[in-house]
Amino acid sequence: MFDLTGRVAVVTGASRGLGRQDALTLASMGADVVITDVLVEDDPNLQQTAESQGSMLAQVAVSQGWVHSNATAEEIREMGRRSLAIKMDVTNREQIRGVFKKVKEEFGKIDILINNAATLDHAAQIPNQSYELWDRDVKVNLTGAFNCTKEAWPYLVENRWGRLIFMSSVAGTLGGFGQASYSSTKAGLIGLARTAALEGGRHNITSNAIAPGIIESEAGKAAAANNPMYERFKARTVFKKFGQPEDIANTIAFLCTEEAGYITGAVIEVAGGIPLFTA
Repeated sequence: MFDLTGRVAVVTGASRGLGRQDALTLASMGADVVITDVLVEDDPNLQQTAESQGSMLAQVAVSQGWVHSNATAEEIREMGRRSLAIKMDVTNREQIRGVFKKVKEEFGKIDILINNAATLDHAAQIPNQSYELWDRDVKVNLTGAFNCTKEAWPYLVENRWGRLIFMSSVAGTLGGFGQASYSSTKAGLIGLARTAALEGGRHNITSNAIAPGIIESEAGKAAAANNPMYERFKARTVFKKFGQPEDIANTIAFLCTEEAGYITGAVIEVAGGIPLFTA
């Protein structure tokens, strides 16, 4: 059970954090995995690339050594799976098209798409939300996932089998104070995931959204380190602790299996019970 041997997965935003763990977990279950990210270690202009994203987290990832695109691909190859790390900007449609074509040529097919790439550094109440960062978040978080889904779609239809995963958030299901752009884009992903489920069913393609709570990725740990609000978030969980990247990755991996073939259009919260009314 739960065997992904022979499947080919593409994971966006997989150089670090949840995307990296998703890729490693899929590979551990037998899949060949293509790592895509706008940040790749051997980019001679890595710092400039990070700065061009307009994302403080991208710059922090470079300065802290959190970029592991090639390293993750090598780790997967050491498992005996095929893997490749490719620089890809989810807002660049022509680039995405070329990357998916390359994956099909080198791996023979595409079975699974994990839409993980996102921005997470725009925190301000509505009167102070930046128009520029709002537009960036919509372009990356929501339109980026649409771009990748649209380009992957013909390959999944060709297979008569496919798995689409959209990384939403409890901010998308509950709203998020000071997170208008992030919450709105994550809520939009749920609508996109459900529409893809409706349209994909006739092609044996499932589509689901994951709604994580606070997860202790590199960025999550850094955000929580000096922010007393995170202790309130932790107290809201049933377990009084934050989740781990593996908690998300294991759920995603299950949804990509044959055994999960009747699950589609679902929003699965992996949030330690944060949405519950707890004492």
